[in-house]
Amino acid sequence: MGKMVNVFFGNIYYGKKVLITGNTGFKGSWLTCWLLELGAKIYGISKDIPTSPSMFEELHLKDRIVQYMDDIRDKERIKRIIDEVEPDFVFHLAAQPIVSLSYSEPVDTISTNVMGTTHILEALRLYNKPCFVVIITSDKCYDNVEWVWGYKETDALGGKDVYSGSKGAAEIIFKCYYNSFFKRPDCPIKLVTARAGNVIGGGDWALDRIVPDCMRSWSNNRFVEIRSPKATRPWQHVLEPLSGYLQLAEQLYKNPELTGESFNFGPQAEYSHTVQELLEDLSRCWHYKNAKEAYRITGDIKFHEAGLLKLNCDKALFYLKWMPTLDYHTLIHFTGDWYYVFYQRHTDMFAYTIEQIKRYQQIAEEKGLQWTK
Repeated sequence: MGKMVNVFFGNIYYGKKVLITGNTGFKGSWLTCWLLELGAKIYGISKDIPTSPSMFEELHLKDRIVQYMDDIRDKERIKRIIDEVEPDFVFHLAAQPIVSLSYSEPVDTISTNVMGTTHILEALRLYNKPCFVVIITSDKCYDNVEWVWGYKETDALGGKDVYSGSKGAAEIIFKCYYNSFFKRPDCPIKLVTARAGNVIGGGDWALDRIVPDCMRSWSNNRFVEIRSPKATRPWQHVLEPLSGYLQLAEQLYKNPELTGESFNFGPQAEYSHTVQELLEDLSRCWHYKNAKEAYRITGDIKFHEAGLLKLNCDKALFYLKWMPTLDYHTLIHFTGDWYYVFYQRHTDMFAYTIEQIKRYQQIAEEKGLQWTK
């Protein structure tokens, strides 16, 4: 059987071994699906199934990949897995991703997000064979001073809460590891970091996130309570940053001089909408006649949340020619429709997810985006 050629990402993932940490999570499950569609052989490392329901379980992804149920805080185990798999590409997503949880479990958050990332870098240092690596952190890695313009990759790292601090620290660890061990020209490991945030899309059931909270409530014919209706977020569909990660790894593969760099992936400025606007638009996918029946506003804010955080993505545009694919209207439909189909129609959700990925690729192709050529 001949090699299946597709135009996406230069067809570099076909037949390649790709290791994804945190692959049982929301973003990790979508990335797994997309790479399977691109013909990659997937290896996953996750310590558990993080939510119930779980996209990973609902799509039966364990049957389609090689899965290791291990904790990235186990340094020796991570080293053994990387030596065993001999990956061509690594996407490191494993993290404690919930801001509210960082208040109740600060040490767990720091040990996972900082030491876990350190263990991945250490295993790669000792592995020392050709490999292209994308370390994913978060837009929360920046020291958020609530200004109205987007943060650039050169802006200060930091954070007022433990989650943000842990992501800033992971970036600092990356930089010192890169400069100490991976910078030499003959180093076979090429690695970069990627920063994105406020991702929505079907299959997310994490706690204290606005879209999963809505879907849990609406699927039971209940209204959802929202804390900060006027909070503005630059919403983006999960496939947007994933297209960035995949394109970044492709460009790193073709242009190794990108090694050591960091890139932001976020939506265009006009995609910033309030929480209230997002809910009202999503409620229409659930056939609410009056959006006001879908939610109630409560003043119960249990922890510090940033009011505004935007990314400047000019670097990704300049070096990668990366741009977002979906307009706001399509983003809403991709997200709302996935959950509606899941809760109402009992469809094969793996097939439905692949269809959304194909539709996303088609829209990107129609727009002539760089990774589709």
